[in-house]
Amino acid sequence: MFDLIIKGGTLPDGRSTDIGIKADKITAIEDLSTAEARETIDASGDLVSPPFVDPHFHMDATLSYGTPRINASGTLLEGIGLWGELKEVMTQDEVKARALEYCDWAASLGLLAIRSHVDTCDDRLLGVEALLDVRETVKDYIDLQLVAFPQDGLYRDPTAHENTLRALDMGVDVVGGIPHFERTMADGARSVTALCELAAERGLMVDLHCDETDDPHSRHIETLAYETQRLGLQGRVAGSHLTSMHSMDNYYVSKLLPLMAEAEVAAIPNPLINITLQGRHDTYPKRRGLTRVKEMQAMGIDVGWGQDCVMDPWYSMGTGDMLDVAFMGLHVAQMTSPEEMHRCFDMVTNVNARILGLQDYGLRVGATASLVVLDAGNPIEALRLRPDRLCVVAKGRVISRQSRNDARLNLPGRPDSVRRRHSAHS
Repeated sequence: MFDLIIKGGTLPDGRSTDIGIKADKITAIEDLSTAEARETIDASGDLVSPPFVDPHFHMDATLSYGTPRINASGTLLEGIGLWGELKEVMTQDEVKARALEYCDWAASLGLLAIRSHVDTCDDRLLGVEALLDVRETVKDYIDLQLVAFPQDGLYRDPTAHENTLRALDMGVDVVGGIPHFERTMADGARSVTALCELAAERGLMVDLHCDETDDPHSRHIETLAYETQRLGLQGRVAGSHLTSMHSMDNYYVSKLLPLMAEAEVAAIPNPLINITLQGRHDTYPKRRGLTRVKEMQAMGIDVGWGQDCVMDPWYSMGTGDMLDVAFMGLHVAQMTSPEEMHRCFDMVTNVNARILGLQDYGLRVGATASLVVLDAGNPIEALRLRPDRLCVVAKGRVISRQSRNDARLNLPGRPDSVRRRHSAHS
């Protein structure tokens, strides 16, 4: 007897099968037509995916757009300044309320694992305390990783180093940083070394905002790859954004990418935000700042799409839908072949799960029973439609349901309803 059977769904690899769940584990992926279950969900013809994973977000700032004002220039630096103003007026209860509302959105979309940076340049550590509470509140359906992030610079801010240590002592999961925002390139490199040594001492992962700038001379990713090798942190380190690579000399990049691959440093571009914030000082041609996604993938580097922001000081839009992120990434990275489009879907599921180090993730026997049923026939169609999530299962429990949202037509000689599904490619 199963607790739940997902019947007849199509997996991302094209197989149609049943999925049997007991308690919080997947215990069968096979024909279960004669099996009994307390509940059966018919997913015939629908895509059944592992849950979506976001490897880069700022939950302490989310849904704060317009408070205390709008980012008039639309630049990264004004956003950082505006965030400093918001920190002065926000309360712990308000941060928790915004974060929990966002987690409701995430749950409904099948986004069940999130890595969120939380600012440690605040002597109160208000955001840290708030998100630790949120992590506990949502743990039964969302895996929330927190990154200790000295937003104003580990050395540029006078108490950032001490506060980052305090945040890690409080239970924050990952070591973060922002080397390109330090006062000098030398201080930036020094911060990379210090943060990687801290992670090595504590057995933690590293995820640095790295070279989020149009300046091609911002090359802290090189130091990050070196320190990863020196300290034996392979497979535990990610460089987020890496937008300066968009503008770097090709010869230098030909040296850099093998170093990243050798060190097993992952990359997390955030296409919605990178193409919005970068190139603001350009006239034409105007850069869009997305890092070299396909070139890194060709070197065997794990590259995962991140959301970064939803309605906050840096970005006025967003829904929390990782398929929106992958859809934009597909376009700006020009990943339009069937194989590349499948890869874009994989970048917001399996690849991001690897970057976060999720051990029991995926559609396989023995994995945690978390999955999403989408109103699409395959991953490419899911990217095209960003469809309704008909059902979301988190750790064995159905946490969200949605009816199909077919449009009703009133046209002579045409069907009564229309759906935009058209699985011409797989």
